[in-house]
Amino acid sequence: MKYDFDEIIERKGTACIKWDYLSERFGRDDITPMWVADMDFKAPKPVIDALVRRAEHGIYGYTGKTDEFFSSIIGWNHRRFGWKTEKEWYTPTPGVVPAVIFAVLAFSQPGDEVIVQTPVYYPFFSAVKNNGRTLTINPLKYEDGKYFMDFEDLEKKINSRTRMLILCSPHNPVGRVWTETELLKLGKICVENGITVISDEIHCDLVFAGNRHLPFANLSEVFSNNSVTLMAPSKTFNIAGLHTSVAVTPNKELRNKFNIVIDNLGLFGNSLFGIEAFKVSYNSGEEWLTQLNEYVYGNYLYLRDFISRKTPVLSVTELQGTYLSWIDCRKLNMSDHDLNDFFLNKVKVGLNDGPIFGENGSGFQRINLACRRETLVKVLNDLNEVLNEMTS
Repeated sequence: MKYDFDEIIERKGTACIKWDYLSERFGRDDITPMWVADMDFKAPKPVIDALVRRAEHGIYGYTGKTDEFFSSIIGWNHRRFGWKTEKEWYTPTPGVVPAVIFAVLAFSQPGDEVIVQTPVYYPFFSAVKNNGRTLTINPLKYEDGKYFMDFEDLEKKINSRTRMLILCSPHNPVGRVWTETELLKLGKICVENGITVISDEIHCDLVFAGNRHLPFANLSEVFSNNSVTLMAPSKTFNIAGLHTSVAVTPNKELRNKFNIVIDNLGLFGNSLFGIEAFKVSYNSGEEWLTQLNEYVYGNYLYLRDFISRKTPVLSVTELQGTYLSWIDCRKLNMSDHDLNDFFLNKVKVGLNDGPIFGENGSGFQRINLACRRETLVKVLNDLNEVLNEMTS
């Protein structure tokens, strides 16, 4: 079927974090929210229909994971990535962020060092620091509008207390889809130094324009035995509020350590609606996803073209994956405080400030492109008008 991503869907009044909590988040509610990473689009129709059927049953008791739950993600990973996985490798989790925390608790001790590659998804920071571990920053290199891993810096940062590296693949917020060469080099360094890789691959299905996502664990048996892969249908199919994800851990020893943490915390359950949406998304959501990726990439092309033609004082990094675009605002010569004020109080758009993703996010802003084209057009026209007023 043909999906309409231009459909107007009112999200206000639904306890929506993105739209209903603007005053709490930004101090005003008369702005266009383009920050938190969910979409302004309905989930695939098969998912909606399945949830309605399940709701009509009328009994919402404790629910287990059937073979269909596991076969849905096993089939998806095989079809999409050529990754042959086994049922016992999968541990259901209540979200990717909780799973990152479980991994930190399972594979390190207080005082151990955990590496992250900034600018990066900021909950990684608290997952490490709030649990008494030491955060080690391996900044990405920014060259000609594109980010690269800095392997020389990475090797310098590793020491006897380094236990883990949290990989963001595809990378949020810079939009990189890592190549096989990059992942092989990263994995080799980690294996040689006894560093477990936690690969956050929540955006793996949102990949554009000739790029290809490669599951880290599928690159070699050695990597498979030295990693935990975190996956979910939440970003892909806009069902984050259903809090259902999985960790994929081929190494039985690592898997047992991970599962013990979950059991000790008592966080081994998922909602029945999350379980239902999980399996239907992976079994029946591919047609919707194909159309979604075309639409979102079209939004990126519109953004890139608009900025190039009308607001060249700004620039955007190449978007290879995710629906989150990274805008370079450094030529405006504003402090981060003033840059935030500019977008919030003059353009009246709510974005994510670059510095929350790490010090090297200074001068950047993250914008969510999973919105109606009309919303993006309005914000960009408002931006252009404000910039013109500043220079007139």
